[in-house]
Amino acid sequence: MASQPTKNTTMYYPWHHFVLVPALFIIAGYSIRRYLDVAGDDSEDSRLWFTLMALSVASLGVLLMLRQHYALTLQDRIARLEVRQRYFEITGQSFRPLEDQLTLRQILSLRLAGDAELPNLVQTAIQEKLAPKDIQSRIQDLRFDHMRV
Repeated sequence: MASQPTKNTTMYYPWHHFVLVPALFIIAGYSIRRYLDVAGDDSEDSRLWFTLMALSVASLGVLLMLRQHYALTLQDRIARLEVRQRYFEITGQSFRPLEDQLTLRQILSLRLAGDAELPNLVQTAIQEKLAPKDIQSRIQDLRFDHMRV
């Protein structure tokens, strides 16, 4: 038997964590410092450092917002697992064969359905190729998710 890892290791995305974020922090800090030295001057240097400062700070903000993208991707995976589990608990059958016939947006809409109507709504969504809005309009017992970001 191969040895199993004994602890969960932190996952890093090297390009993001070790290259882009540190480089942008350095560039933003340096350009802010240089701009503060020439602030108030009506010179080409002042405009250049202001532009570099603004671009680096904006880029850093965009890069840090990628964390939101990672969180939403994880939230989608959890929602898919939630539908799998609920479908199995209700029907005793695996949802995976049906999942391949549905889009992620359809699955996210199906998770709003109550337990009583979920199995039939899954079959209807597959057979009629319902759009996510159409799925939501057919839900009688809507379980809206106030915690989704």
